[in-house]
Amino acid sequence: MPLLNSVINWINFKRNYQIQLYREHPNDIQKETLLNLLRRAKDTTWGKKFKYGEIRAIETFQQNVPLQTYDDIKPWVERLREGEPDLLWPGDVKWFAKSSGTTSDKSKFIPVTKEALEDCHLRGPKDVFAIYIKNYPETKVLWGKTLTLGGSHKINNFSNNSYYGDLSAILIENVPFWTDFIRIPPAEIALIEEFEEKMEQIIDTSLDQNVTSLAGVPSWFLVLLKRILEKTGKNNILEVWPNLEVFTHGGVNFEPYREQYKKLIPSEKMHYMETYNASEGFFAIQDDPTCQAMLLMLDYGVYYEFIPMSEYGTENPRVLTLEQVELNENYALVISTNAGLWRYIIGDTIQFTSKNPYRLKITGRTKHFINAFGEEVIVDNAENALQKACQKTGAIISEYTAGPVFMGDNQKGAHQWIIEFEIEPDDKNKFAQVLDESLKELNSDYEAKRHKDLTLEMLHLVVAPKGTFYKWMKNRGKVGGQNKIPRLSNDRKYLDDLMKLLEK
Repeated sequence: MPLLNSVINWINFKRNYQIQLYREHPNDIQKETLLNLLRRAKDTTWGKKFKYGEIRAIETFQQNVPLQTYDDIKPWVERLREGEPDLLWPGDVKWFAKSSGTTSDKSKFIPVTKEALEDCHLRGPKDVFAIYIKNYPETKVLWGKTLTLGGSHKINNFSNNSYYGDLSAILIENVPFWTDFIRIPPAEIALIEEFEEKMEQIIDTSLDQNVTSLAGVPSWFLVLLKRILEKTGKNNILEVWPNLEVFTHGGVNFEPYREQYKKLIPSEKMHYMETYNASEGFFAIQDDPTCQAMLLMLDYGVYYEFIPMSEYGTENPRVLTLEQVELNENYALVISTNAGLWRYIIGDTIQFTSKNPYRLKITGRTKHFINAFGEEVIVDNAENALQKACQKTGAIISEYTAGPVFMGDNQKGAHQWIIEFEIEPDDKNKFAQVLDESLKELNSDYEAKRHKDLTLEMLHLVVAPKGTFYKWMKNRGKVGGQNKIPRLSNDRKYLDDLMKLLEK
């Protein structure tokens, strides 16, 4: 076992050395990445339109190429889907990741080129293992299997030339054959569309396996793990898989789920490793176990820019390069990639916690906030305030969403929180009070609006029965995989939908 790890460490030595260069030459690596992207794409239809062959400097790139949303690139994507080559990136695009985010009911189809697959989406998981083995040299993780819980959309045809599905399904179709020896479930089960059927088949085929690691979205994995205990009658997951040692997670903030995982997997030796991967690319990995922030991966064929959220949505916002960012400021992430996405606003907001090396945390979505009264509450505020309320009342949260209560004839403005608890607080009024006070501490705009209840009154807490959010997502056809529960909304669309469900 030590011999295998030594061989793997030797193979990973070069890669870990390259990652170390992120600390010493981050801006050089990013500039080289951009120039490589421009050179590769200069003869495409897009590259010719924006004169990529003439661009030698980052400033020229920013002046020449406008910021893009999905609506801006949608006509290009539709042409790509029909098989038209050399549009945004050299060659044709065979794969499209279907993204069903919470911000829109319409699906987005994100191009996934051969280069993006090889240099970004598949390189990320390799680096996860390289970093993990470096951090834990005595690990036995590769002596067992990784249980993955991916998306629910299998591969479908657009035409004879192109296919679409969840990113996880695309990766399953493109991973090397040898990964079948270290990953479960087999592809035919992983690609089952109906989540509950897939869950049962995963359980039936995995209980007798030596599972040493898990990889997926925390919220949906929680459903699976609880179902395993229900079906086996075991007290915790270690009674099923005693050698389990790491959960590589992403997609949603892990903090609301951390306490539940500690109960399900009661071991001080269990490790949790966050990743930032999306349909558009693999961006960051938690490289330091003592720090929850993630290392920005600088050489995956992705060039990063950042819009200060204070200017987001204005006509000409400042767009910063990596070397211009400040710590603890909220930015909208902009990417240019080897998938042919150019100055594309991905919809996530991030903050940097360190610049040597560049580490970040995800703070929310550009459309997921509450600002109905000028309070500008973001997901990061919500997560931190909820954590404090749980600590002070002994509660554990399963799921939640929040939004505004609009002013009426006899109604002041407020925020309504619908929360499903794994363990309810010892005092619900105290929970609401601590949550409210914590939001004031974390957000001066919220504090100002709450001052003497002039604009906003005390938040309204609605406790939902267990299983409510799962039932709601199932009713919406959004169970499993990459579907995420919307945390904050600036209108009452989700709240009213949930309240109708609760009133039945």
